[in-house]
Amino acid sequence: MLRDRQITIFDTTLRDGEQTPGVSLTPQQKIDIAYQLDKLGVDIIEAGFPIASEGDRESVRSIAAAGLPSTMVCGLARVLSKDIDTCIDVGVDMVHTFVSTSDIQRIHTIKKSREEVLDMAVNAVDQIKDSGIKCMFSAMDATRTDLDYLIQIFKAVEDAKCDIINVPDTVGVMAPSGMYNLIKNINDEINIPIDTHCHNDFGLAVANSLMAVEAGASQAQVTINGLGERAGNADLAETVMSLQSIYGARTNINTEYIVETARLVERYTGIAIPAHTPVVGENAFAHESGIHTHGVLEKSDTFEPGIMTPEMVGHTRRIVLGKHAGKHAIRKSLESANLEPTDEQLNLIIERVKEIADKGKKMTDADLYAIAFAVMGKPQGKPVIDLKEVSVMTGNITTPTAVVKAIVDGEERVASDVGIGPVDAALNAVYEISGKHTGIKIHDFRIEAVTGGSDAVAEVIIGVQDERGRMVTARAANADIVLASVEALVTSINMLLQT
Repeated sequence: MLRDRQITIFDTTLRDGEQTPGVSLTPQQKIDIAYQLDKLGVDIIEAGFPIASEGDRESVRSIAAAGLPSTMVCGLARVLSKDIDTCIDVGVDMVHTFVSTSDIQRIHTIKKSREEVLDMAVNAVDQIKDSGIKCMFSAMDATRTDLDYLIQIFKAVEDAKCDIINVPDTVGVMAPSGMYNLIKNINDEINIPIDTHCHNDFGLAVANSLMAVEAGASQAQVTINGLGERAGNADLAETVMSLQSIYGARTNINTEYIVETARLVERYTGIAIPAHTPVVGENAFAHESGIHTHGVLEKSDTFEPGIMTPEMVGHTRRIVLGKHAGKHAIRKSLESANLEPTDEQLNLIIERVKEIADKGKKMTDADLYAIAFAVMGKPQGKPVIDLKEVSVMTGNITTPTAVVKAIVDGEERVASDVGIGPVDAALNAVYEISGKHTGIKIHDFRIEAVTGGSDAVAEVIIGVQDERGRMVTARAANADIVLASVEALVTSINMLLQT
């Protein structure tokens, strides 16, 4: 089967991923993502579609010239000489050329006969190979293409010395069993490596990619966070971790950077990662149920896969406080803050936690500690950071800049910083004034509720983490979202520094 088989990972975040509706990356962001993908260990980066625009052409050129130490750079081209010449001109290591092969696309889009499409495919491969670089050929809409014709065209490009063929499920209509059978049939006829590119229209992109590999494919095309046209592509994190942890296959992915990479792409694209997303979501290793948290705190793989841990992907296990939280979890959370209530006090703390949760409120660590301090009759202590003033300058011709004044350990400090928006600038300024010297970093930022109207009140929850992996979350609500964000961050830092 797949145990110990080496599977190549082809990432198309910068090409198909950028085709996600509403996503547009700057040249610098593309370079940043390319470096991150190289750090992650991706084998091939599809850097873009150079013929599409001058911007895309220069971005691909820059990535190809970046000298990424472990990653091959690929450019996309139709089976047209001008597309291929442009890819070659920008210096890519591989050209990925494609043409529609299904009757529905061939007849209604490119309006070519089967014979014409076959000739165009072979000519494109010849042109690429004559240039001395690698070639991948895609039969676009392969899963809706007549099988005999599909194999005929794959054999023709193989004879033309194509290096690898790609089998795309372009509109995401394949069932996993069907994908297995298709790849097996192709693999029985073709001697060069097979790649697969699966779309997620029915939520089956990862399953179809895994079935393709089971049937003999040696390469999978993926994107970070499953980005891409319509419902997106096969997600890198889910595909890689399934291959490695469930199947026992090998990849070159440095899995400890998976979450870091997902969050970088989330920040640059503005497409938020849903909390329940496998592997990288905020709740991927979070537990609230009393039974679950008790088990996980005793032995993590009682209610986690075991073959995939949060540490493996650069994530952190979280115990979430709420109406389902048990005594064991709440005691552990309090002990981490050096709070040791009696059994009677603990029962009262749990009762108050559940009362708040029953009202639909999400509990933060700061909420829990405040309840515990009140029940135990303990003073909360003087905050390490006493916020005094926040000011922000922004506009259409001004880089958002924030200035924060605070008393830190009894000393007045002022810090300023910039950001991609006023909130980002303000949080960076707080981080400047406190986080850098304490090793504290923001790991979570969420706007939980916004009331209606022009005077809407925003509720912000922010989580921070220190060098030892300890995490604390806090909330704040304010009509000024910048101030709410700063207050939540300062509260969470104070709670962490005080415990």
